[in-house]
This record gives sequence, structure tokens and C-alpha cells, in this order.
Amino acid sequence: MAKNQSRFQLGISVVDLLVIALGAAIYSFGIVFFNIYNHLADGGVTGITLILRAVFHIDPAYSTILVNIPLFAIGYRFLGKKDMIYTPYGTIVLSIFLWIWQRVPIVINIQHDLLLAAIGAGLFGGFGCGIVYRFGGTTGGVDIVARLFERFKGVQMGQTLLTMDVIVLLSSLIYLDVRQMAYTLIYVWIFSLLVNFTQQGAYTARGILIISDQSQTISEAIQEQLSRGVTFINAEGGYSHESKQIVYCVVSPSELHSLKQLVEKIDKAAFISILDVNEAIGEGFSYKRPKKFKLLK
Repeated sequence: MAKNQSRFQLGISVVDLLVIALGAAIYSFGIVFFNIYNHLADGGVTGITLILRAVFHIDPAYSTILVNIPLFAIGYRFLGKKDMIYTPYGTIVLSIFLWIWQRVPIVINIQHDLLLAAIGAGLFGGFGCGIVYRFGGTTGGVDIVARLFERFKGVQMGQTLLTMDVIVLLSSLIYLDVRQMAYTLIYVWIFSLLVNFTQQGAYTARGILIISDQSQTISEAIQEQLSRGVTFINAEGGYSHESKQIVYCVVSPSELHSLKQLVEKIDKAAFISILDVNEAIGEGFSYKRPKKFKLLK
């Protein structure tokens, strides 16, 4: 089994790391020049760091790392090695760019128009985070919690992220007034739309059809590396009339990039068709996975 695991082990891509850094730079630009400068809140860990900045005057560049340290420890124990390379990397890069942008003498004069600030924050934040998610990374924080709940409890990432965002946003009322919170909600709405658009529908399930001569090897890799079930569909080639086995599986968007890398590593000639799944009901999606995948034993 150890031999098979090393054979299926996912590698770290330099391109992924560069694009994740670009996404984090864009996201942090929006946080500094639109959220912070115009007193707009945010959800998740970013929202927590903005609360710490407003109440205790702690630089978000530092608090982003501090808040994420315990989450990294949990994630390292229960998530895959690749997740726990990309996730701390995304968080550290985000912190670095938060530090840089706060010291760059750029002035975006929008005459204190909170609507323009909300639109700008949503565009930069949503596009930046969408890029990060699309290339298999995260900026840490509640993304780790959401992935743990999805993997071990079958709760969709979107549900967990929404719940955490609501809690953080309500807590932000300790330093924001109702007017600023209203514009923050506009920002959050634009942010979510753009993340979905950039990542091609983040937090909805994906149905994957894989046609390959290495179907058995691919199915084993998916089960071992992603802990997702697969189904074989018997088919026949329209031109060659040769019998084929199509591999079908359903994954979350956070796993899509890893799955494509996995298939490409095994068979570069494989044909992959990715389908939108409006609703996924069953193991790993609407109810928890088998006991061996449970977080608490």
C-alpha cells in the first residue's frame, strides 16, 4: 500500500504557487485599499483580523498568521500533505502582501463613497480569492475548517463558510455602524459572485467523467488520494468500437484541481469531462462518510 501511495502522490506545481501568490496579492490589495481605508468589514479570518485591528490596533499582516497557527496544526493532522503546503503558503503570501500594500503610497480617491468601496472590494477580493481557489490553494482560516467539515462530516463547504461569515460579520458591529455593515453586505455579495464566476461555480459539486486506458489505476488513485468513491460505466468507442470503462465520480470544487493533476500524472491522454452538479445527495455530500473518515473517533 505504501508503494501505491507514493505512486499516486500529488506533486507541488511551481505554476500553482505563482498563480496563488498573484491571487493573494489581488485579494490583499482590495482588503487594504477598499476594506480598511473605508471601514468595511469582512467574513472569515480576514474579518477577525479587521476586528483585531479596529479594537486592539494589531496589523492584519501579523494577526493573519497568528490566528491561523492553531488552524494549521489541526489541518496538518487531518488534511493531506498537499493541502497543508498550499494553505500555509497562501496565508503567508497574503500576510506579506498585506504588509506591503499598507506601506505603498497609493491613494484611491473615491470621495468616501461606500458603494464604490464595496464594489471595488468585491471585485478585487472575489477575483483574487477565485484565482487562489481555482489553483488548489486557500488563504487559510475558515477554509481549513470548511474542508474538515466537508471531508469528515459531509457538510458542504458553502454552508460552513456562510455560517462562519455570518458570525464574524455580526461581531464586526462592535466597531461598525449599521450603514457601514449594509455596504459590507453588498461587498460580500459581489465577492461571492465573483469567486463563483472565477472558479466556475465554487462550492457546488462537480461530476467528472474520465475516459482512459488507465481507468483502474485512476480509480484507485482517486479513492486513495481524495477519498472519493468512483463508478465504472461500460461504454464502446464510436469509431473503434472498442470496449471502454468510463470512470465517474463527484467531487467538491476544492478537490477539482487536485483530481485533474492526478489524472494527468497517470495518463496525459485521458479525456476528462466536467459537469455541473446542482445538488449532490449521498455519502460525503449530504451525509457523513464512513466511520474511518470521521474526525472524532
